[in-house]
Amino acid sequence: MGQNGNIEISGVVDSVIFENRENGYTICEIETDDGQPVVLAGSMSYISSGDRIKAIGSWVIHPTYGKQLRVTSYEKHLPEDKDGILRYLSSRAVKGIGPRTAVKIVDKFGDETFDVIENRPDWLAEINGISKKKALEISAAFKEASGSRGLIMRFRDYLSDAMSMKIYKKWGGSAVDRIRENPYILCDEFRGISFAKADAVAESLGIEKNSPLRLCGAAAAYLRNAAAKDGHTCVPLDFLKTKVAQLLDVSPDDMQRALVDMTVSGKIKTAVYKETRYVYLSDFYRAEKYTAERLLAINSQCASFDEGDIDRLIMKVERESSLVYDSKQRSAIHSALGSGVMILTGGPGTGKTTVIKGIISIFSGLGMDVALAAPTGRAAKRMSEATSFEASTVHRLLCMEYSDGEVGRFTKNENDRLDEDVIIIDEASMIDILLMEAFLRAVKPGARIILIGDSDQLPSVGAGNVLGDLIESGRFNTVKLTKIFRQDGDSRIISNAHAINSGVMPDISNKSKDFFFLSRPDDADTAATVCELCAKRLPKKYGDDARGKIQILTPSKKGVCGTENLNVMLQECLNPRDEGKKERRFRDIVFREGDRVMQTRNNYALAWEKDGVEGEGIFNGDIGTIEKIDNSEGIFVINFDDRICEYDVSSLDELEHAWAVTVHKSQGSEYPYVIFPLYSCAPMLLTRNLFYTAVTRAKKMVILVGKRWVVSQMVENERHAVRYTGLCDMLKRNSERGEDKI
Repeated sequence: MGQNGNIEISGVVDSVIFENRENGYTICEIETDDGQPVVLAGSMSYISSGDRIKAIGSWVIHPTYGKQLRVTSYEKHLPEDKDGILRYLSSRAVKGIGPRTAVKIVDKFGDETFDVIENRPDWLAEINGISKKKALEISAAFKEASGSRGLIMRFRDYLSDAMSMKIYKKWGGSAVDRIRENPYILCDEFRGISFAKADAVAESLGIEKNSPLRLCGAAAAYLRNAAAKDGHTCVPLDFLKTKVAQLLDVSPDDMQRALVDMTVSGKIKTAVYKETRYVYLSDFYRAEKYTAERLLAINSQCASFDEGDIDRLIMKVERESSLVYDSKQRSAIHSALGSGVMILTGGPGTGKTTVIKGIISIFSGLGMDVALAAPTGRAAKRMSEATSFEASTVHRLLCMEYSDGEVGRFTKNENDRLDEDVIIIDEASMIDILLMEAFLRAVKPGARIILIGDSDQLPSVGAGNVLGDLIESGRFNTVKLTKIFRQDGDSRIISNAHAINSGVMPDISNKSKDFFFLSRPDDADTAATVCELCAKRLPKKYGDDARGKIQILTPSKKGVCGTENLNVMLQECLNPRDEGKKERRFRDIVFREGDRVMQTRNNYALAWEKDGVEGEGIFNGDIGTIEKIDNSEGIFVINFDDRICEYDVSSLDELEHAWAVTVHKSQGSEYPYVIFPLYSCAPMLLTRNLFYTAVTRAKKMVILVGKRWVVSQMVENERHAVRYTGLCDMLKRNSERGEDKI
């Protein structure tokens, strides 16, 4: 019996029933030390017949394989005796060795077989049928298997098998040496490895608390993770130095020396804005610098139309579309025709789509190629439906390729630019600085860029404040539409959205057909009402299919009405445990067939099929339903808007439940029914622009549930979270200043 009541079993692997080399999930049968056959299932990478294994886990009953030990931890060793070695090599565990060759090798070298294969491969060539070339190939294959095995076992207390396999796949036989040399490189190179995890590896290797490796690793990790997560592309030098020194419990002087080293090596850059020195990771600095220079160049290089020609083109499209533009709409089209870079902003119902359609009509009529794009698939789909013109995601436009499960790259860049003469990007407030840089590298000289967005919505989830910085710089023609054209009868969604944005209390009298307020005294009642609306009240009034059209948007993940708690409650009432539904626990989350889930990062390599057509890529914010869970193979089948794709268990960290999502995650999407809980959470989240963004996600109905005072607080709170960026300053100066040493 193992610790905490777990079962501990030792024995020799007899056969491997199933193995997923991508995530390490394995089902095997072993012969225990007392001669009993036992089936093991769990994450056990590179298990082969003949391996001696000690496993710890608990008994479960599998519908196909019967009683088996679900493994939570294990140790394995290569066989040491002749019979075990023969069994191991006969299982084809080493590429190039089959059963017959295994017999020849073991007969000749016996217990020394592994040493010969690894260190004296030329001896293998003495065996009939093994050439010198094949002997070297066998040795290389054995070393690769041994290397991955060694990496997994060396760091199994800190890194999952799946992560160790990713590391070995990228670095090969040098993986262990690289980690020993600088374990903090793991934070930079592999998503999912936190600084804390790398720090634990470093401690096991004896790296000291004030080691420059540790201090530099912490500073880089803070800039790339904590700071970037808050939207910053850079942070003040003094703040960074003090913050990281406190986190690591080291002196600011030690941190100063580490930052100097990072500047000299080129890992960080510094720049002075408004008499304050800021620190960047080099890729964020490069992105802002390039974006500023390229946008200014595009704006100045574009050929201009004659004023009279522009007026005639606008009148022509008015006749063809049987409408008359108001002065602001006319000004917007005029700016689009007369500028290399133009920005169009405005709230819902202000006629942005009408302007876009006019711009497309004019440029297409002139024989110019036009492309429409948006940061997310849902936003691109809405753009296509609204304009009757095909739109794609920015990633698709730039032809993203993904390889080796980790590295994505855009094939459209300065070496292979886009062909289009005019590129219109909707929901531009969602574009972060790295995506903007990639996009601009692909725009050909002389092309026009039109950025469309609502500048009053939340900024991008990723680092940067691109649209806001472009507008604030004053370097580009910007038109803001304010007149409301689209308003259905007694609808209050659009009028209330504009009221909120103007700092005016919305009409929550419940006298309209699409905007309601349900007062609740506390957060627990609010959460219960949200669940009741989803499970009973809305489906009863609008039909059972309404369940799939409801989206709960909350300010925060935390709290009684945050996404984490609400998703647990909603799973219980909308998709409860059932013997007919398979499920799988991942960390503290139970995923179940029928669950609504969201992809939380861009995965360009994830294959899908829709109506017989194959494609790749599921992106951050995409929502789908788990259709099937195959625990025996560690596979999830998920439907994302009829795109069917398979996840393996190593990708579950990319998923979270999505009956309730944060307002930030909802950007670029629209939902028929939006429920917004009003509850006690961090004041920094109860802001006007967050409230405005939530309301503008709804197409048919908004239901506010909770405390009335929260409505007032959000409307009155015009606070915008500070984002440290340098793009606006770079644009104003048309060059960077102060990129020098600390």
